[in-house]
Amino acid sequence: MPLKDFLLICLIAGACGLAVTLCGMALLRLTRHRPLSVALGAVSVVTVAAMAAGTVGVAQAMFLSSHDLTVMMVVCGVSAVLAVAVAAVLGRPVVADVRALQQAAHGLGSASSDTAPAYHPPRPSSIAELADLSRELERTSARLTEARARERAVEQSRRELIAWISHDLRTPLAGLRAMAESLEDGVAADPARYHRRMRIEVDRLSGMVDDLFELSRIQAGALQLSLSRVSLYDLVGDAMAGTEVLARSRAVRLRGEVIEPVPVHVDSREMSRALTNLLVNAIRHTPSDGTVAVGVRTGPDGVLLTVTDACGGIPEDDLPRVFDTGWRGSHARTPGPDGGAGLGLAIVRGIVEAHKGSVGVVNISGGCRFEVRLPV
Repeated sequence: MPLKDFLLICLIAGACGLAVTLCGMALLRLTRHRPLSVALGAVSVVTVAAMAAGTVGVAQAMFLSSHDLTVMMVVCGVSAVLAVAVAAVLGRPVVADVRALQQAAHGLGSASSDTAPAYHPPRPSSIAELADLSRELERTSARLTEARARERAVEQSRRELIAWISHDLRTPLAGLRAMAESLEDGVAADPARYHRRMRIEVDRLSGMVDDLFELSRIQAGALQLSLSRVSLYDLVGDAMAGTEVLARSRAVRLRGEVIEPVPVHVDSREMSRALTNLLVNAIRHTPSDGTVAVGVRTGPDGVLLTVTDACGGIPEDDLPRVFDTGWRGSHARTPGPDGGAGLGLAIVRGIVEAHKGSVGVVNISGGCRFEVRLPV
């Protein structure tokens, strides 16, 4: 075929196809807000019509006989019908996948249960992008479900904390008011005793406020650490010295087991507070003539610091809640004269996790052991 004729055929086919394509683009603009099945049908019709228009245009330019032209148009028509039918059949799975994704996305945004919306695995014939989108929606749904669960747990913990703190504040405040009124009316038999008791209550309230402030910094992510290289031997020694008076008043023995002088990068002030909270908690729950033991040793995962008491053990159902904010087990909500608001262990967890460590508790014979793991 001469080059001139070849270029002429290409020009005629291109012009006819372009004319139909422009009309098809206008049709597609009208169907852009229509269902996907309509849009797919319009795309298939425009594609087949552009091909048929180019074919018929070239056939007419070749001056075929009317019979041959009719045959050509019939062939193009039949081919167009078959192509549209095949496109419709092949587009059904795509429409079904898109509708499934739409339902999944709707459930993703409105799900209020603890479980993620049900997903069906993508079919082998599904479009790769739709299959990837389905899997990504499934992962997103799982993350949102976990986030909702954490949010509900935090909200429940916040409500319990407010209720418990309100209860814990009411008792000492009522006592302070009663003692102040007795001193004001001059009916106190021993004013000095009342003054000492008022100072003790004020110190306990101050400690509670300090714990609340520390916990709020931890939960808000505002805990600023000043890391330095220190020895756990010194930190444990200082914490044991600071709680020796409390242990002696309760006839509890403090004992250091194997304490290796392991250097760690920590905030010495915050870590000392965490160790002190662990020791105070162990001393308060250990009966008289009991022993609280502290140990430090290195392991494959870092440094392991343990505090062992003789509390008799914690119910298995309560072990996961030991470090929850405000949790004090099944004991009465009113704390003793040196009791806290159930914030000490929550503060311990926040401080340890801020140091990229972890804390846990396990039951042992006659008591329980708190384990703090820190990176070297």
